[in-house]
Amino acid sequence: MNKMGLFSLRLCTGTLVRWAGLYPYSIRACTGMTKLQIDEEVAKLLELKAQLGGDDGKHAFVLKTAKGTRDYNPKQMAIREKVFNTIISCFKRHGAETIDTPVFELKETLTGKYGEDSKLIYDLKDQGGELLSLRYDLTVPFARYLAMNKITNIKRYHIAKVYRRDNPAMTRGRYREFYQCDFDIAGQYDPMIPDAECLKIVHEILSELELGDFRIKVNDRRILDGMFAVCGVPDDKFRTICSTVDKLDKVPWEDVKNEMVNEKGLAPEAADQIGEYVSMQGGMDLAEKLLQDLKLSQSKQACAGLTDMKQLFSYLQLFRVTDKVVFDLSLARGLDYYTGVIYEAVLTQSSPTPAPPAQQNGAVGEEGVSVGSVAGGGRYDGLVGMFDPKGRKVPCVGVSIGIERVFSIMEQKAEASAERVRTTETQVMVASAQKNLLEERLKLTAELWDAEIKAEVMYKKNPKLLSQLQHCEDTGIPLVAILGEQELKDGVVKLRTVATREEVDVSRAELVEEIKKRTL
Repeated sequence: MNKMGLFSLRLCTGTLVRWAGLYPYSIRACTGMTKLQIDEEVAKLLELKAQLGGDDGKHAFVLKTAKGTRDYNPKQMAIREKVFNTIISCFKRHGAETIDTPVFELKETLTGKYGEDSKLIYDLKDQGGELLSLRYDLTVPFARYLAMNKITNIKRYHIAKVYRRDNPAMTRGRYREFYQCDFDIAGQYDPMIPDAECLKIVHEILSELELGDFRIKVNDRRILDGMFAVCGVPDDKFRTICSTVDKLDKVPWEDVKNEMVNEKGLAPEAADQIGEYVSMQGGMDLAEKLLQDLKLSQSKQACAGLTDMKQLFSYLQLFRVTDKVVFDLSLARGLDYYTGVIYEAVLTQSSPTPAPPAQQNGAVGEEGVSVGSVAGGGRYDGLVGMFDPKGRKVPCVGVSIGIERVFSIMEQKAEASAERVRTTETQVMVASAQKNLLEERLKLTAELWDAEIKAEVMYKKNPKLLSQLQHCEDTGIPLVAILGEQELKDGVVKLRTVATREEVDVSRAELVEEIKKRTL
């Protein structure tokens, strides 16, 4: 590119970036792009501008987040905090305690646990003789923690960031750095009781967050393996074929069959038999039907899984969640460490209706179109034993909430709603109606802080009362404690309700109690 061309491109890039910064709403109106999409395009322009360099030939420093990551403003953080509180409250309601593990692990700890997804693990450079990798999920570190500390029974939750060297699609909630919210039960218990509780937890969280209609799909790895065996899949292809079946919620059956046959070498007749099974959906009735299936009943593995599936649905009936749970033979979940029941929660655009047995692709009926997975998990009885020197197994079952997808939906709902999102929890603003009352305002603010009242004061000696009241309206602060010379003489504070503009004199001694009463 000649000098004139470079100059034109720099000029165009700089103009576009400035225009995007000044007029984001105009761009959104003209193009229909979301703010996140605009930010991503601007980031690409900035990166291109940096590569071209400044007019003096020096490399320009680019202010941007790394690919697949993002910053969160106070409004977004307020939404995230609300979601986290809802999830943590549910976990605690079910008796869980919490742990934490390092953000990176020895590379050998993570290697070989995720099947084909292992290529997405972030490796770090050699650090002091140790080969390290950023954690890919919270489940493998949990299993390592159990084996290392010889723990055989625990019910725990863990909320932390994980990392995946994925091709990010941030507009759909896919990042390289993101939070996971995990709940797991480790220990030897009677079949399906902990598994049913995990599904109950997913039901509670999705219902409380009011994300819209959802469906929880369940299956069992033993049923899948038995199905593969009776359909003629070679033993050494079980996991790779399982990974392909796992794509059925994203691509049509013909594409899945094509991958199994043409890319992974499966016989076409075996793929066709698999296609007949993975189109089936139902509940306890489907488990009973499959136990009578001439081919599937030949597999001891499949029969064990189907028997447990019947037991699972009987517990789910007691937990009153069967209206949202479906036994779906197309659900595979590609991670290698699952050994039994697996499940995935999917949001639907409208109220889901039972799908006919012949339906494919993991869809949920014409009136309930799948719009994305928001939770998943299952049973992994062999993972802890992989870390134990003596191979001692600790049965485990757990669920992970897809928190970033949840955040994206909550942010979109907040943006579409006229309701203001509060970014602080301030209960009262300490204000003055006259000059030279800074010391009195600071004294009252300190009294409120000592009484555990969330209070603010303006950092000016003589702020205008109108400015102080406007700040309360802008930020959603519900109360204003107004001081004046007369109030100080009378030993009272004028307490103003911002929403109604009603004012009442409250004695200084009763102010804390009155504020607490009004802000419960």
